[in-house]
Amino acid sequence: MGRVQSAAKNIAFGQVGNLVTQLLNFVLRTIFIAHLGDTLNGVNGLYANILSVLSMAELGIGTAMNYSLYKPVAQGNIGKIKSYMRLYKKAYAVIGIVIAVIGLLVSPFLPYLVNQPKGVSTRDLTLYYFIFLFNTVSTYFVAFKYSLVNAEQKNYIQTNILTLTKMITVILQIIVILTTGNYYVYLLTAAAVELLQKIFVSFYLDRRYPYLKDKDAERLSAEETGEIVTKTKALMCHKIGDVARLQTDSMIISGFINVTLSGFVDNYNLVLNSIANVVNIIFNSVLSSFGNLFATETREKQYRIFKVYRFAACWIYGFTAVGFSMLLTPFVGLWLRDTGKTLAFSVVICILIDYYFKGDRIVLSNFKTAAGVFEQDKYLALIQGGVNLVISIVLVQKIGLMGVYIGTIVSGLIANVTKPVIIYKVILQQPVKKYFVDSLKYLAAVAVNFAVLSGIKTVVMPEVTVISFGVMFVIVCVVFNASFLALFGRTEEFGYLWGIVRNRAAGNKKRL
Repeated sequence: MGRVQSAAKNIAFGQVGNLVTQLLNFVLRTIFIAHLGDTLNGVNGLYANILSVLSMAELGIGTAMNYSLYKPVAQGNIGKIKSYMRLYKKAYAVIGIVIAVIGLLVSPFLPYLVNQPKGVSTRDLTLYYFIFLFNTVSTYFVAFKYSLVNAEQKNYIQTNILTLTKMITVILQIIVILTTGNYYVYLLTAAAVELLQKIFVSFYLDRRYPYLKDKDAERLSAEETGEIVTKTKALMCHKIGDVARLQTDSMIISGFINVTLSGFVDNYNLVLNSIANVVNIIFNSVLSSFGNLFATETREKQYRIFKVYRFAACWIYGFTAVGFSMLLTPFVGLWLRDTGKTLAFSVVICILIDYYFKGDRIVLSNFKTAAGVFEQDKYLALIQGGVNLVISIVLVQKIGLMGVYIGTIVSGLIANVTKPVIIYKVILQQPVKKYFVDSLKYLAAVAVNFAVLSGIKTVVMPEVTVISFGVMFVIVCVVFNASFLALFGRTEEFGYLWGIVRNRAAGNKKRL
């Protein structure tokens, strides 16, 4: 199966899985808030972020191992695959234990991370946290097996398993909330289903790859192990920096403002991520195909594909960012039927500015990861994390919630400037000026669309109703995409994408 076909299959299953999951999440969140309240909603989102921070103990080992598997998988070298998977299994067992220990050490400090938890005792906060911790730790004793599936460009296998698990979990949790209204039972239900899933995955992947159970796997050479260690050290810096920049907002909001507001932000994130996941699936599903691209194709082909990938990202992330700026707050108001749970427009704009530039960073990071280039900017992520924490903590005390996101934007833009330089110099060997010229063109197109649609919104949607929301949604879709097509429809990048669409429609299995 070629790279286009693999990517298309991964995207198709990913989108179906995401649609099902997000619809269930909306239903579950609505019922959760109605029956368990905003405070527990905030606690739920906060603990998910705390465990994301603890997961930095993984420190990039998974990414380094996935990169190492691309070549032996492409060559069908079973012996080498077994050797890498043996090392991967040991590494993740250690990671699981480390996260468990660190998680237990963090538990006494929970009351300082959750400000004003109305109606929730310290004992309950701690027990809730331990259930979250168990779910996270147990994942590491199975997760390593997915690396082989993903290296084979069969990400859809993992997607299907996770989608089915999510469906069962959400349905059972809805039943639990409606019948018992007990948050403990709610959490334990998810823990039980996910534990059964992990047991099933372990048996299923052992049957799919029976050679993984062989005891004759040879040790990797010192050179091969050294390469993984070198990349992991670099990724360690990336991981720590990314956690400090991306996973601390909820804790800062909860600690310096209150956990209920953290829950309101989490409601926005649920809506934002529902669409963002659709977009991210497209761009993340081709990561393993990029690994194959770097293993088999010329630098010229790599540069051509990068430009196409980047163009698609700017179009799609620009469209969704502008759409959210017009419709996100109105949607939350209609969904929760309570304007008291909406955020200020200035805060929403800050969130969306970071969202747009994050789309660019996803392109850069995925391409760089697939090429195995980690060392050149290993300290950059640490600098970003430090900048984010300092600015966010200082400004949240001066201007409130908006200050948290100003820190996120400023720290993120550091990567938007530096990562292209590394990619163009180290990987593509092209002048980076081309990248920034394109960036200005795409950003200008997005800004003009925002200005035009903002003017239209004042006429079409002076008051938020289901009808005015629907009309504005159609206008955003037509105006933005028509303008981008008019501006960039004759470019080489658009022509390449349109060619793929035509080939797929005609049943021509052209390779990427």
